Amino acid sequence: MKAFHTFDTNLRRNLLILFAAGLLFWSSTAMFLPILPVYMESIGNSKQEIGIVMGGFAIGLLLFRPILGKLADQYSRKLVLLIGTTVAFLAPFGYLAFTSIPMMMLVRIFHGISIAAFTTGYSALVSDLSPVSVRGEIISYMSLTAPIGLAMGPAMGEYLTAKYGYSTFFLFSSSLAFIGLLGASKVINPPAQIYQQNSSKNEKFWQILLSPRVRVPALVMLLVGISVGSVHVFVSLFIKSTQVDFNAGLFFTIASIASFSFRVFTGKASDRFGRGLFITFGVAAYVLACVILSQANSTFAFILAAIAEGCGGGTVMSMITTLMADRSLPHERGRIFALCIAGFDFGIAIAAPILGFVAEKVSYHNMYGYTAALTSLGLIIFLTLSSKNPLESLRFALGHGQDAYSLNNRE
Repeated sequence: MKAFHTFDTNLRRNLLILFAAGLLFWSSTAMFLPILPVYMESIGNSKQEIGIVMGGFAIGLLLFRPILGKLADQYSRKLVLLIGTTVAFLAPFGYLAFTSIPMMMLVRIFHGISIAAFTTGYSALVSDLSPVSVRGEIISYMSLTAPIGLAMGPAMGEYLTAKYGYSTFFLFSSSLAFIGLLGASKVINPPAQIYQQNSSKNEKFWQILLSPRVRVPALVMLLVGISVGSVHVFVSLFIKSTQVDFNAGLFFTIASIASFSFRVFTGKASDRFGRGLFITFGVAAYVLACVILSQANSTFAFILAAIAEGCGGGTVMSMITTLMADRSLPHERGRIFALCIAGFDFGIAIAAPILGFVAEKVSYHNMYGYTAALTSLGLIIFLTLSSKNPLESLRFALGHGQDAYSLNNRE
């Protein structure tokens, strides 16, 4: 990455520490994806109960992300980073201590605070540090912590559980988060005044959420969140139910490799061609993943679905983050990120219990068919409503027009 070598020593140090902390955080968090649903099933919980508990993670995200976004703007990004890594360190002990559904639900809600805090602080801080001319490139590279962590975490989780059992798994996850906490404590936060300027212009929650620059990305993220939730919560159980000889951890590893590969190229390309084209591609990839899963009954099908899922993850999250950075000023960036990504959180929150019910009553194949339809709706919304009118929206979404809501010229 040529841009990185042009930065001063302090900026490079900050970005490297952030990257290391992010990698440890995501590795710790991703370990739970293939393991927790199977762990809950092993102690006698139904698919719907598993969905309810897993959905608690997104409830924690939804309840606390707006508060944490405001905290990041008014105080510091670093404080919110430390909250996220601290919760990730403590939560695994809760899974060890409690096995009843109500208590596991509370632990899962608490655990959800970790991603709400970490992703809000991390995204805002990286955006603050990134020069506008290479913003897409820097954000994409820094967001590689998620796919790398999602590649390593599930594989480590499967290995530790198979060889040493669930207790060792939970303790190791906590240890990774603790090392990440030590790293986050070394981050140097930019001066506080950058977040306090123009405070008289601060908008309220609903004003921000319903503004044209935020509401469509937030709605698209909600529908994408349903798709992602259906995969993260249920794909391990789905693969197991088909009796196909395919490791669920490998599904997430393949998806993460695909995500990593796309992020390396899309960030720099988006600085040249715009964010819209890559968001369109990413949402379409999520649709394809769900379509494949709705028909999957072989190892090859699950591999294809994992690749499509990774292509979606490698573009949508980093490009939406970059889009929101383009559409916000520094003093409001934490709240803008928090509210837009809250759409994603809400999608995951409703996906787990509702789709768990569908899977219980009908089948996993039908569940993924319904999910594909909902994600297709998100794609249609972005193609037609992402700008000031349908024609401009289509041009922006296909990479032929500028973002009408970009504020880059005002920073």
